Amino acid sequence: MDFMKEYEKWLASPALSDAERAELESIRNDPKEIESRFYGPLEFGTAGLRGIMAVGLHNMNIHVIRWATQGFAQVICAEGEEGKRRGVAICMDCRNHSMEFARAAAEVCAANGIHVRIFESLRPTPELSFAVREYRCQAGINVTASHNPKEYNGYKVYWEDGAQLPPHHADAIAAALEQIDVFNGIRRMDFDEAVKAGLIETMGEETDRKFMANVTAMINDKETVAKVADTFKLVYTPFHGCGYKLVPEALRTLGIKHLICEPKQMVIDGDFPTVVSPNPENPEGFYLAIDLARENDVDFILGTDPDSDRVGIMIRNHSGEYRPVTGNQTGVLLLDYLIGAMRRSGKMPEKPVALKTIVTTEMARKVAESNGVTCYDTFTGFKFMAEKKNALEAAGEGKVIFSYEESYGYMLGDYVRDKDAVTASMLLTEMAAWYAAQGMTLFDALEKLYEKYGHYAEKTYNLVMPGLDGLKDMAQLMKNLRENPPAEISGVKVVTRKDYTDGSVVDCATGAKSAMELSGSNVLRFELADGTTILVRPSGTEPKIKVYILTQGADSAACDANLEKYGQWVKTLQK
Repeated sequence: MDFMKEYEKWLASPALSDAERAELESIRNDPKEIESRFYGPLEFGTAGLRGIMAVGLHNMNIHVIRWATQGFAQVICAEGEEGKRRGVAICMDCRNHSMEFARAAAEVCAANGIHVRIFESLRPTPELSFAVREYRCQAGINVTASHNPKEYNGYKVYWEDGAQLPPHHADAIAAALEQIDVFNGIRRMDFDEAVKAGLIETMGEETDRKFMANVTAMINDKETVAKVADTFKLVYTPFHGCGYKLVPEALRTLGIKHLICEPKQMVIDGDFPTVVSPNPENPEGFYLAIDLARENDVDFILGTDPDSDRVGIMIRNHSGEYRPVTGNQTGVLLLDYLIGAMRRSGKMPEKPVALKTIVTTEMARKVAESNGVTCYDTFTGFKFMAEKKNALEAAGEGKVIFSYEESYGYMLGDYVRDKDAVTASMLLTEMAAWYAAQGMTLFDALEKLYEKYGHYAEKTYNLVMPGLDGLKDMAQLMKNLRENPPAEISGVKVVTRKDYTDGSVVDCATGAKSAMELSGSNVLRFELADGTTILVRPSGTEPKIKVYILTQGADSAACDANLEKYGQWVKTLQK
């Protein structure tokens, strides 16, 4: 694509507002910036679109939203009149322009004859997944950039099972978008006119009630929570986002009396003024919650990201310091607790199954299988977990009780097909209260799990490679690792190499090749002689290569030494 030609096309378009035109004029003498905005469109993948908000073809703005929605609308219309009648559910988060983008998507859908159900205001991502299923919609759209910094926004698309789009539908949208002009190929209908015509209807409190009835039905042990309710306390922060209403409601329904919400971060604000990044993976964002926890002598802190699909926790150690718990550790704690709680409450199904991703700790498999629960791996992304859950349950091969990935996402129950911080927050709190009733903190509980199941440790490295050059660097790094794979890493032999692109497995000692079940994803896996596994993959939503180190050892010190040793090798990958 000729980026200067595309730039001039945008400048000349009557679709642009005066402010948008002025923004483009301001970069006229900056060819590098023009190229970054116009070298090509944002790539539409199974996670939809995500990018920095700015005027340009490679950015998130109202024109790109309309263009993406027109492509999605054509895929929905291909399902026939029934698909158009079942329509689409639309949701948005707290980010700047999210409501504007959501309404723009609704206008395009309506103009294409597709019935729209749009939330009246921001809602958690899992409630969008729920609404798609509850109202038997053909599809869903969520305007959110999840945990990304404030400059970003995104556009996630869902199919009729409430999961994010499967690859073949994403490919169909991407193909449709190649044929659609960003300005002249769009159908639009005025929002208010579409409401009058019955093409757009609003969802609100009634959908909240239905969703929350399903969430609170997941409670396992209200009785134990009641026993400690007078003394058990926790601090909660929604990081200025969508969890501010329904997460506290779920916790109070559970029976929590002493819920302390961080007041500054309970304020909805797409600029996220109190944090550099509204990401519960980043412990520094919890500083206000930690201050509040210290003031109130609290052991347990809970934080949900801006669209309330991911949750992070902090716990107090024996020195009285608040320390983060990784997504891997949180998932292991919750899996172990749920197995016990479901058995105690008579909720455990006959053939229980746990799902995790290929980059999630192997400790989860140890916990599951030690307790008679089958554990399966999927690719990263809850659409793959949803697919596996649907397939296993349809075939009668098992009932999924818990699905999680290391990046702080947890899926529970049958009413959503995406990660769900509302339900997970409630059950993590139930777990913390249950341990409190045993005279233990979650720090104690985690130590006990390592004693019981063995010591495991994980670390994820993010090799950030921004811009056009970054895309080339990412592709080159993956190419180099395939063409010149390491025989050893940090002095330890690579025993097995796996390439999830084609599902190939290579025994490094003999050169023998075989195939594995999973294929079709750009991920490399190196299994080492000491039981450590290292995986390398480009992020699907951000300009970075992710490197995962999954290790185990005789004790925590041995695990930490391994992480340090292999971390040195990771640093050599980005020169």
